Amino acid sequence: MSPLHPAELGFRVRRSLAGWGHASRLLMRLVTLFGPTMRRFGLVRDQIHFLGNYSLAIIAVSGLFVGFVLGLQGYYTLQRYGSSEALGLLVALSLVRELGPVITALLYAGRAGASITAEIGLMKTGEQMSAMEMMAVDPVLRLLAPRFWAGVIAMPLLAAVFSAVGILGGYVVGVLLIGIDSGSFWSQMQGGVDVFKDVGNGVIKSLVFGVATTFLALLQGYECEPTPEGVSSATTRTVVISSLSVLALDFVLTVMMFSI
Repeated sequence: MSPLHPAELGFRVRRSLAGWGHASRLLMRLVTLFGPTMRRFGLVRDQIHFLGNYSLAIIAVSGLFVGFVLGLQGYYTLQRYGSSEALGLLVALSLVRELGPVITALLYAGRAGASITAEIGLMKTGEQMSAMEMMAVDPVLRLLAPRFWAGVIAMPLLAAVFSAVGILGGYVVGVLLIGIDSGSFWSQMQGGVDVFKDVGNGVIKSLVFGVATTFLALLQGYECEPTPEGVSSATTRTVVISSLSVLALDFVLTVMMFSI
């Protein structure tokens, strides 16, 4: 494999920097359009319904089975140390701190993120965005901003549903199937979970993941090539890049939260 020519290497670096700069400008514009977007809240409401409500089934079912697994794995682990009564605390902390926001974001990227990219990409392929610009309608304000803020709002709600259903799944396995005392299950959870430190950290993570996954989906759709192959490639990139970004951001946020 022959080495890159310096001119080719410089061109690739310049193109990469230009792409990062364009993405940063688009993100800043979406953030600054919060006020104008909320003045037309009907558009945001429709996108919350599309992104959140249509993702609710897969989020709830996944949370239930994750709760089942946590209940079984947690019980047999805690039983070795005679602490099986702390199963509720283990399940709750695992979900609200870590698994709830992360798995919700991964499922959201696969379902809603891919849908956003395909929708925006098809609009670009059909030259609908060019038609809107010809009619003096800003496609970023009309199409991208409502979806962006709807994703930011929907993600914490979906993560909360995931964690709540997961805790219910842990209760079913631990209390109803295995036979742990119900009072101990809930009292350990109530006494050990801190609202601001544990639940608050999960909410912050879900907000950051909502911004990252929704923005990446919009960016890939907005910048894709206006061809069927381009839309397909952009949809694939959305899922891959969003998933990797969620895992990387989770590590960074966890380090920051435990160091404070």
